[in-house]
Amino acid sequence: MNREDTAELAGSAGLGACAAFTVLTLVVVGRGGTPLWLDDGFLTWAVGHRPAVAVAVARGVTYTGTGAVPYALAAVAGAVAGRTARQRLLAAALCLACLVLGQALRYGVMELVHRPRPPRGVWATHASGWAFPSGHTTTAALTAGILIVALTLRAPRGGTALRIAAGCWGLAVGLSRCFLGVHWLTDVMGGWLFAAGWLGACLCAAARLLPASFPTRPPDPAARPTEDHAPQDPGGRGRSRPA
Repeated sequence: MNREDTAELAGSAGLGACAAFTVLTLVVVGRGGTPLWLDDGFLTWAVGHRPAVAVAVARGVTYTGTGAVPYALAAVAGAVAGRTARQRLLAAALCLACLVLGQALRYGVMELVHRPRPPRGVWATHASGWAFPSGHTTTAALTAGILIVALTLRAPRGGTALRIAAGCWGLAVGLSRCFLGVHWLTDVMGGWLFAAGWLGACLCAAARLLPASFPTRPPDPAARPTEDHAPQDPGGRGRSRPA
């Protein structure tokens, strides 16, 4: 897939996610921040299924969605995507910029929506700020997406297990927020949609604006350069033709 196709695909996917996020945000605002659809049911199920081991695991997972872990993973993604030292530095800076700007935009949306969290009595971990969209979910999903893109650039025909692991981690952080009772399910859905939309926009911009020297894919070992001269006559054996 060339850069133009990559930009179009990323832009289309990002636009679709942004549209879905906008619709969800409007519904949340229109309902005054009250629970939607499966919010109450999922929270009730989570509160009723909390063995100590599951809570400990969920807390461990949810802590990886904030703090230094996402930034470190974003920097690693940049190091993986580049092929030279200069490209690795540029890619790491771009990955970190995507993550930081995404978090800033998400925070602005959260302050505008002002959706309350679930009742404090059902919380199984600490939380602060407004609920929609979920910050941990957005950060983890965005970081997971960056990792998946970097692994795809580095090894388009391999690394499937690592890409699946990154995606599962991004999903698990969001679900842990619901399980621990500090977010509604639609807060987490909003975080996933926001991350997908922002990542699509960043990929589209990178595909169009990065210099041509920055690799989009590693060179294909199966592709061999063609010789720039006429083929020899295998039957001629170097003999001169009769006049």
